[in-house]
Amino acid sequence: MVELSHDSRPIIGRGPPLVATFITLAIASIALMVTDQRYDQLERVRGWLTAAAYPVQVAVDTPFRAWNWLTGSFADRDRLRQQNLEVTARLRLANLQLQRFAAIEEENRRLRDMRENSAGVAERALVASILNVDLDPFRHRVLLDKGKADGVFKGQAVLDGEGIFGQVWRVNEHSAEVILISDAEHAIPVQSNRSGVRTIAVGTGDLARLVLPFVTGESDLKQGDLLLSTGMGGVFPPGYPVAKVTRVERDAKATFAIVEARPTAALDRDREVLLVWFKAPAPEPPPAAAPATAPATAASAATPAPGGTQ
Repeated sequence: MVELSHDSRPIIGRGPPLVATFITLAIASIALMVTDQRYDQLERVRGWLTAAAYPVQVAVDTPFRAWNWLTGSFADRDRLRQQNLEVTARLRLANLQLQRFAAIEEENRRLRDMRENSAGVAERALVASILNVDLDPFRHRVLLDKGKADGVFKGQAVLDGEGIFGQVWRVNEHSAEVILISDAEHAIPVQSNRSGVRTIAVGTGDLARLVLPFVTGESDLKQGDLLLSTGMGGVFPPGYPVAKVTRVERDAKATFAIVEARPTAALDRDREVLLVWFKAPAPEPPPAAAPATAPATAASAATPAPGGTQ
């Protein structure tokens, strides 16, 4: 009967000593490196090992490559999206600047037109900006940024580059309220540039319509006539455009014709207007009466002839 050995020593302790094993492996490694360095004997083995390990490297590296590609794609997409937003913002800003430049150019054109048009009718002109517009549909009033401190006075004429705009209604220290010629409480003397007919243009509460209620049926007014300010009353400069006649209806049974006109000023679009100072024309003196001729009163006096008495 076979008896089993009962050796209680650990299995690790049964082999060669650890130090000897390490030294043996080190010597073998050095020998292999020297042999490979001098005689290039392991190149074929290295090639086999590399070829055998390549699929494993690819399999291990593929998930990392895919992850890097995905993260790079998302990063590129986010970067492109951010660049697109920045380019869009710059384009919008450039568009706003172009619009602003166009607005400034248009504003300069309007101011130049106002200056040129008022050069012959005003001694002094002051550009004023409109601060506020009265929202009451029955009151056509605006607030300007000039007032008593700038020399503005009540009743002063207000023009734009196209015609009579209105007149100062109320003056504060640094602002002024202007009533437009289209206000129902406003009236202005006008004269036809073609025929010379004089009448009164009255506001209707409609920015695009004035009425001329005192034109008789025989008056020489027709559609398309340009109405100019007469200068009567000394409020508005004479000869400045007010409106163009748009409607003339005559009825043989009516004393007055129905006449309407459209203001030439841009009452609903102006942002700047012109306050003007002008010297009202002096009224023409009445013709002098012919001097009365004094009646001739010279009496012929008889001179006695000298004579002597005898």
